Amino acid sequence: MKYKLIGLSVVTLTLIAVIFISQSMPKDNGTRYIEHIMAEEKEACERCENDALCTHLPIVNINTNGIEIPGKPVYDENLDVIDYTLAEDGTTTVKASIDVIDNKKTDNHLADNAQNLGDVMIRVRGHSSRRFEKANYFIRFVNDDGTNNPQSFLGMDDHHEWALHGPFLDKTLIRNYMWYNIAGEIMDYSPNVRFFELVLNGEYRGLYLATEMITAGKEGARLSLSVNKKDNTFSGYALRLDWGDTDEANKLYPFTNYTTRAKTQHELVYPGTKNMTPELKKAIKDEFSLFEKTLYSYDYNNEKYGYKNYIDADSFVDYFLINELTCNYDAGSLSTYIYKDTSGKYKMCVWDFNSACDAYQEQAMPTNEFRLNSVLWFQMLFMDNEFTDRVVERYWELRKTVFSEEYLFGFIDDTVDYLGSAIDRNYDRWGYTFGAEYDLLHPNERNPRNYEESIKQLKSFLTKRLTFMDENIESLKQYSAESKTKKYNEVSD
Repeated sequence: MKYKLIGLSVVTLTLIAVIFISQSMPKDNGTRYIEHIMAEEKEACERCENDALCTHLPIVNINTNGIEIPGKPVYDENLDVIDYTLAEDGTTTVKASIDVIDNKKTDNHLADNAQNLGDVMIRVRGHSSRRFEKANYFIRFVNDDGTNNPQSFLGMDDHHEWALHGPFLDKTLIRNYMWYNIAGEIMDYSPNVRFFELVLNGEYRGLYLATEMITAGKEGARLSLSVNKKDNTFSGYALRLDWGDTDEANKLYPFTNYTTRAKTQHELVYPGTKNMTPELKKAIKDEFSLFEKTLYSYDYNNEKYGYKNYIDADSFVDYFLINELTCNYDAGSLSTYIYKDTSGKYKMCVWDFNSACDAYQEQAMPTNEFRLNSVLWFQMLFMDNEFTDRVVERYWELRKTVFSEEYLFGFIDDTVDYLGSAIDRNYDRWGYTFGAEYDLLHPNERNPRNYEESIKQLKSFLTKRLTFMDENIESLKQYSAESKTKKYNEVSD
């Protein structure tokens, strides 16, 4: 099946857009591997039977030896989630072997020679997505003794923790892939991703996206984080703002947790409990609280004492714009990552676009408003006219490159074309979910009835959203109007 026909004019326009965009990107652009653009074309396969798995994508084969993977929801009589299943020994993960079939020149088949990557600890992951029939998984590569064993997974940098995202709510199958890659083109860091097809305990499970978890990885990996437990020193750390359903040892209680500003919980994702000491945890908490106290003080934009001494403002600007464009309104309260690397300043990292671009289950996202300017840290940042001016300026810069409809629609079409028959196979397995009896979005008319309709909906959302932002981006300046109270109370040197 093909979902688009590429004419000469489209190819020409795409090439022009790519050349223009590449000239407009930061100097480090081009180091990110974007699969649908950079994957080598493979020879046509002529030896497969119709019912055999034959794919140009890597095959990941995971075997738990029949042991059920823990982490599935446990419901009460009202179908509310009250707990999650555990392994027989009471832990949250089970051990599994993992093989990868990824031929360089030819398509992949289950009978081909596989590369064994050793053992992983695996569990079901996610929050609302744990209810879905097509599960998402967390895997951690381990040695025989249970210690971390960082691996280069599907060609990505060595890392021990990975998310295996199985698009289910997102009927286009590409939201996370698309926005992680676009973020990676304009921000210092965004998780690496690769498509693959999953076989679990001999059962075909469909199209998945391997996603690098936002932790340090091997030797700091791409986040440049390190910690010395012995000396209680660190050169970087990463925090997550989320539901708070992690171990108490990972929870941090900085300044905004003692105010009404943060309704969700700050959690340490690096360093983890194995590299944590009470002294390290206190030092990180105190340092992060100092940033937050500064941001919420009268002197928040003071040249000497203000927030600019603590954050990479451009990182916050890009984070705001990507999440606003996509109406990804969990950002700022849930699945929100902030890290401090060896540069010494806080930066934002995007995460989880599964519900973005009007895919929230509960309701349609209005395309005619801004929301993130009123959440947590951004509430104060937008009081500073310099930050607001930079948001507006940056929007118009990106509008000429990765926020242009030509680029976005080309990205969508080219990704769909690259996935090709993998989309068919995924919906041979999960296509019944296009039926009305499996509607996940409310009201029901928001649910697409076929794959082509899901792509059309995504494009329609982006067109409406860009039109609104074009006409209203300047209105954000109202939030940084001069305050007389601020004027007569700020510190001056």
